[in-house]
This record gives sequence, C-alpha cells and structure tokens, in this order.
Amino acid sequence: MSDHARPRFGQPLTGIISFLVFLALGWGTWFLFADPRGPGKTFPYPFVMYLAVMILVGLWQHMLLGDWPFAKLRQPLKGVVLTVVNFLVTLFVIHVIFYRVLGLGFNFLSQVNLDELARNGQAVLPSGAALSLEKMKAMHLAQSAIVSFVLIGFFTYPVITILFAKWPIRPSNLEQPQAGFAELGWTSLVTLFFFVAFIVPFWGGLFGQTLGTSFGMNSPWWGKINGTAHLHWVFGWWEWSIIALFMTANVWRGKPWNLIRLPQPLKGLVSMLGVFAIGYAMAILCINLIPLWIGSGTIAQLKAAAPGDAEYLRFLWYHAAEIAGFMLIPFLIWHHYFEDRVPMADRDSWAAFAFRTVGVLVAGIVLYVIFYYGNFGRWALGNSHMTNQASRFIHGESLVWNFWWIIPLLWNDWFFAKWGLFQEDKEHA
Repeated sequence: MSDHARPRFGQPLTGIISFLVFLALGWGTWFLFADPRGPGKTFPYPFVMYLAVMILVGLWQHMLLGDWPFAKLRQPLKGVVLTVVNFLVTLFVIHVIFYRVLGLGFNFLSQVNLDELARNGQAVLPSGAALSLEKMKAMHLAQSAIVSFVLIGFFTYPVITILFAKWPIRPSNLEQPQAGFAELGWTSLVTLFFFVAFIVPFWGGLFGQTLGTSFGMNSPWWGKINGTAHLHWVFGWWEWSIIALFMTANVWRGKPWNLIRLPQPLKGLVSMLGVFAIGYAMAILCINLIPLWIGSGTIAQLKAAAPGDAEYLRFLWYHAAEIAGFMLIPFLIWHHYFEDRVPMADRDSWAAFAFRTVGVLVAGIVLYVIFYYGNFGRWALGNSHMTNQASRFIHGESLVWNFWWIIPLLWNDWFFAKWGLFQEDKEHA
C-alpha cells in the first residue's frame, strides 16, 4: 500500500473499529502468551523481556532499515514476513547477542551465566551463603537488565530519526541496507552512552548487595538527588520522555520543535533537551499527585516495607512511568487511525495541537481508571496480585499491558501499512 491511503470505513468509524480490533488482538494474544490462566503463563517474566526486545527490533526494521529487504513485497505477505523475521531476530538478540556475546563480558546481561554461577555455588552472598539456582531464576536479574537496556533504546534509537532528522546519516546518497546499518551503529553508540550513565550503576549497586561483587561497576549516583537509588527513578522520567518524543512524531505533528531554526545537530540537541525537560516535569507532577488518590492504606503499606520511605519513593517514580504508559494507545491511534482529527479546520494549528494534547491526557486518565479502579488488570489480564486497593496499585504492572497492547497497532502500521483498515486511494496515488 502506498502513502496515499484512505480509511476503509470513513472517519471516525475506521478509527473506532481499529481501536476495537487492536484491543481484541492485544487481549487475545495476552491470554495465549502471558495470562497465568492461559496456555503460555509467561507473565511477568520472561514475557516482559520478549515484549521489550520485539518492539526494539521492530524499530530497527521499520524506522532504520525501511523494511529492507522486504519493502517491495505486496500486502499482507510483507507484513507476515516482517512479523516472522521480527520474532526470529528477537530470539537471536536475546539468546545470542545478550546471553552469549555480551554475556562474555557482562554477567548481568546473561541469565544463562547467572544461572550457571548459582548452579556451581559461585553466586555467594555477602553473608557467605550461596544463592540457590531456584532463587537466582526467580530474581530474573539478567532478564530485567535486558529490559532496562531496551528502556533506554526506546528513546535513543528513534530520537535520531524524530528530532535529528537521521543526522549524520542523512542527507546522503546511501541506500538500504547501508543507510540502515550505519544508523543502527550510530544509534547503538548513543544508546550505550545513556545505558552506562543511567542503567549500569543500578546493577552495580544491586549486585554488590546480592553477590558482593560491585567493585567492577559503580553504584547509583542519583540516590542523593531524590531519596531513592532504585532504577525506577530513571523509569519515571525516561518513560515520560519517550511519550513526549513519540507525541512529537504523532499527534504534535512536529510541534513545538519545528519552531527551532538551527541546523542539525544543534536543533536535535535542543529539542532532545526540551523533551527531557517535559519528561522530568511530568514525572515530578505525577509523584506529587499520586498520593492524592492511592489511599492511606497503600501509602502505609509501602512505607512499612523498607526503612526511610525507600520503597514508597521507588513506587512513586515507577507509578509515574505506569501513568505515562496509559498515553501510548491514545496518541498512537489518534494519529495513525483517526488521522489526527480535531474540530478545527487546520489540523496543524496550535489550537489543534492543544486539543489533541489535552485529549490524550484525558483518554489516558480514563484508561487508568478502568485498569486500577475497574480492576481490568485482574479480571481481564489474570494478575492475581490485584486484590485489595493497595495491591492494585503496588502490583498492577499496567506498563507491561500498555506496551503489549500497542503491538498489534504498531505491527499493522509499520509492517502491514494499515492493511485491512485503510485502502489505497488510487485517485491520489
């Protein structure tokens, strides 16, 4: 399908049908692969790890490589082939690149290595006791570390396309796959820079507490900034930065960064700093508002879990990230399947920008209420921990569902070119 496509059922009906289709596909596949009541039963791990790497590989396939080498296949064959390739590359990245290659030097990125250490009695706690194999597997340390790498990559791989206009790879006469692999190398370097600064120290501190071997890695430098040295401080503002980045490419239609009249890479750098500022401001707003509705019982349980309110602060930052996750479906479907519809005549006006921004926030709040107060996470997704009010907030894991829910939408848009829901407009092709 070309770029000239029109909604198959008109608007807003096509958008509404798309929403229901993606909800059904996300919910159905969740039951098959993740739900503890279904056949797969892989929630939360290793499901979370596979989910994260799948989206990252999808970014590489579509945004960097331009669907190479399958760009000229007809739909729906093209989408099917890209989906199969995505799954195979995901397996290769996890079980070979992370576990077997990077694992040669970094045990915290290889679950195979960590399990082997525990199996041989080499995972020794500071107390002198050995960590059992069962305990090591239950902790999912390397699987969680891979997810934290992908968290950084959700931002650093697409930011070069969205804010830097693919600088320094473009403008150039490079064709695919040279252009895509060159960009993959450059963005991987950017990813590594942020990964070392914001992720590795957490694992250094954690391994120092569990295995007494943190001398090879630093411990979290941000502990004195906000009262918690947990990785979830990074999750909180980084996830909101991801939302701001992708809203720029979607419902914001390039605003407000299109006002910056600087050459690349200065324009991209200023825009990126602005996105980080928005992300951190939204996270701070969330952690100040969250206590207003989670209830005194939830707060008391969190504060009793660890000395010095450490668990309470960790929760606030992570829940800020969870709130950000509820914005994913609203802005993605509004842009791709409702075509940025607004009541204003000019979809690119500042009034339309404000309308869609407020609309995304309101829609995200509605989804949040359904998940936590309607207990969607328990009766629909099988999260058995969501019993009383406190457990709903503390063990909801809504971020996992929201990222899984967008998979059908992204795959239909990226890989299938909206096949089935949009059709080619031959009059304007």
